[in-house]
Amino acid sequence: MLDGSSPNLVTHYLKIDFICKGRKSSQCFLICPIGKHKAILGKPWLTEENPQINWRTGNIHYETAKIADEQEADDHPIPKEYRKFAKVFGEEEFNKLPPHRPYDIDIELKEDAKLGHAPLYSMTPAKSKELKEWLDKELAQGKITPSKFPIASPLNEATKKNSYPLPRQDDLLAKIQGARIFTKLDLRWGYNNVRVKEGDEWKTAFCTKYGLFETKVMPFRLTNAPTAFQHFMNDILQDLLDVTVIVYLDDILIFSNNPEEHTAHVKEVLRQLQENQLFCKASKCFFNTTTMEYLGIMISPKGISIEKGKVEAVRNWPTPNNRKQVQSFLGFANFLWRFVPDFSRMSRPLNDLIPKDKNWQWGDKEEEAFLNIKRALCEAPVL
Repeated sequence: MLDGSSPNLVTHYLKIDFICKGRKSSQCFLICPIGKHKAILGKPWLTEENPQINWRTGNIHYETAKIADEQEADDHPIPKEYRKFAKVFGEEEFNKLPPHRPYDIDIELKEDAKLGHAPLYSMTPAKSKELKEWLDKELAQGKITPSKFPIASPLNEATKKNSYPLPRQDDLLAKIQGARIFTKLDLRWGYNNVRVKEGDEWKTAFCTKYGLFETKVMPFRLTNAPTAFQHFMNDILQDLLDVTVIVYLDDILIFSNNPEEHTAHVKEVLRQLQENQLFCKASKCFFNTTTMEYLGIMISPKGISIEKGKVEAVRNWPTPNNRKQVQSFLGFANFLWRFVPDFSRMSRPLNDLIPKDKNWQWGDKEEEAFLNIKRALCEAPVL
């Protein structure tokens, strides 16, 4: 061995992800004594990475330069044609608090709303630690701030509901029929990209064992958060909606008929995101692909199909033993109804079990309906 000792038999190996000089790599390492050295990169790594090595100084260099200082290293690098928008995928700008915009959420309370104090609940040490870490992180990012307002009350029941519609998922998927190439972008921060309207922050106050806080950004728990965020995204991408982009909350899908068009379409979306100070996580984005999972459905030039994981979930679904389990199965199956002809008729025996004023009775009719739905979903065609 390197330290002069006799080699032992190698019985194990381990695949490890590591970073060498800022470059991420993954290699299989043999487990054996190597003296004081922690690890040795051998010929497979040298062949794969082909680094420039100064044998006198021991310095290693790579021919390929980093795309941009702002761009994070990840498993899904940004294609060359989109590197002009590297800032959209960077860390520095993303860590700043979003600006106030015309889309700030206005928390309008009902006329008869009565705000009080939310109770404090006991927490396990593990939950307390988790809460403290979350508070520290949110405070550091400026998303929350200590509150001096004497009220911390549940908001949703006291808030006037926003009637802005969310798009139907089946309508969205219908827009991409015939498309041949896709890109999916994953927004960082989600709903937190929208600020709470100035002067309304006090309404978001929440009480913890570590003190009273209020939020500067739209929290996920607000009843109007989904509609406010959908309005925001629809407005900034308005000219592209249903033409080359569909958006469901923070899930952005860009679709085109050919690669040339697609590059231009993706650039325009990235330009809009950059102008509106919205940022994406590159490792969760997928560029220029012909097959894509979107909203739990697989899409391709051939059409749409059920994602394999959902097929397996249906295939392994156990027979329900009570109403709650029937509701759970139907809730899952209803999401995929479009793949089953005459789904409404097929599922009627199970729906008839839901009303609480009916006696629970699982018989041959219900079993047959359950198995027929499972079979139909597992054998569902590409639409």
